[in-house]
Order: sequence, then C-alpha cells, then structure tokens
Amino acid sequence: MFSHTLFSLPFAIISIVWAAGGVPPLYVMMWSLIALIGARNGANAFNRLVDKQFDALNPRTAHRHLPRMLLQDKEVAVFIILNYLLFIFAAYMLNPLCFALSPVAIILISSYSYTKRFTWLCHLYLGFTIASAPVGAWFAVTGQFAFTPFILGTIIMLWIAGFDIVYATQDIEFDRKNGLWSVPSIFGLEDALFIARSFHLIMMLLLVCLYWIQHMGWLYLVGLGIALILLLAEHRVIKPSNPKLMKLASYKLNQVISMVILVFTMADYFLLRG
Repeated sequence: MFSHTLFSLPFAIISIVWAAGGVPPLYVMMWSLIALIGARNGANAFNRLVDKQFDALNPRTAHRHLPRMLLQDKEVAVFIILNYLLFIFAAYMLNPLCFALSPVAIILISSYSYTKRFTWLCHLYLGFTIASAPVGAWFAVTGQFAFTPFILGTIIMLWIAGFDIVYATQDIEFDRKNGLWSVPSIFGLEDALFIARSFHLIMMLLLVCLYWIQHMGWLYLVGLGIALILLLAEHRVIKPSNPKLMKLASYKLNQVISMVILVFTMADYFLLRG
C-alpha cells in the first residue's frame, strides 16, 4: 500500500516547506518522510488485519492477501509493530513535541479501522487521521502549533472523505447486509455523491484561501485549476458497477491531484519568490 502515501506525502512536503520558510534541514525532511511512511504503512496493514473477516465476505476484496491466506495474521502483526516503532523512533529524532504526540497519532490512525462498525462519519474520521500528516510535518519543523497546518489538515480531511465516500458506493448493499456504516449505505447513492461533491468544493475553497494566507502567486492558482478539472473528471466517471472506473475515480486521479498541487505549489514558492 506504499502508493497510498501519495495522498498525504505531497501535503506534508508543502507543510514542511512553508513551516521552514524554504528548504528545511535535510534531517528534518528525512525523518519526517520516514515517520510518514511508517505510520501510513502500519495503519493500512492494521486496517487489513481488523477487516479480514469482512474482506473475505466481500467479492470485491476477497482477493486480498489475508482472505486468501497468502499472509498469516502474525506476519501482518509483526509488520504493523515494526512500522509503528519506526514511526515512534522517527518522531523521537525530530523533536520532543513530535515524540510526545506519536502515541496519540498511532491511536488515531489505528482506531479508524473500527469506525465503520458504528458510524457513517467513518469517512471524515479517515480524513481526520490522514490530516495529521501536514500538521505533524509542521510540528517536525517548528515544534510549535500554528494555524496554517490545520487548514491544510482540514483540506486533506475533506478531500479524503470525499473520495472515500465515492469508493464506498461500490459496497452499498454489502454494507447494509453486514451491518457496516457508510454515507452511501445510510443515505443512498445520489445523496452520498452530493455529499462527496460538497466536501470537494469546500476543499477547493480552502485551497484558494491559502493563496492569500501564504501569499502565493499565479502558478499556485494554475495548479488549483488543474486540480479542479481533475476533480470534476473524477465525479464525471463514477460508476459503482465498473471496478476499473471506480479505481480511477477513487485512487489514480486523486494521486495525480495531490502531485499536481505539490508541483505547482513548490514551483510557485521557489520560482516566483526566487
């Protein structure tokens, strides 16, 4: 699941650069990236382990490693522990605030796996946990609280929640049959897609707000324009009965969106301010 790091990594890099006022010290960048990878891989593996029984019942996910017994539970547990230990060590190498907050972060990213059992807010909670990436990245550089990283975190929360709702439209009947909660299973397909579009609209408005807050230039706006076009394309191709289109809408396009925002934000910051 390393590719899933592309959802949070670009925003973490943006947060690091803004917090540092330019290129951060190499050790900060290195340990921040190690922490991000450790937390993300550990959380993904934990989610697969906790959801093993549901993955085995769902035809869409029955091919995964644990349902097919290609991996044993103990092997996955060891992988989770090693990644979380790597995350804690990386946080320790950054500063006392990051180290003190590392257990809190692990609780947050692990507890998401249980939310679908009792609340349709699970999508927002997933976004909330991933939003810790830019916030933690800011802490890694400054060791202090600030307003900007929480705006970045809110952007990620709404963005992730939006396309996670889109992804969940594939499992409406399965979730209802097995007592799992999601926005699509509770509100239906059309209302769920409206909520997802609303989240993405607010996300774009907050990105525009950062244009003024961070005193960005025209390249940043060009990047937002491209991201908006890709988001519109994402909502255009949604078809729950077509797994390939849903993978494109829920994952591939969003990985491109995050990279577009990163590239244009960095180009704006370093070239226009150069």
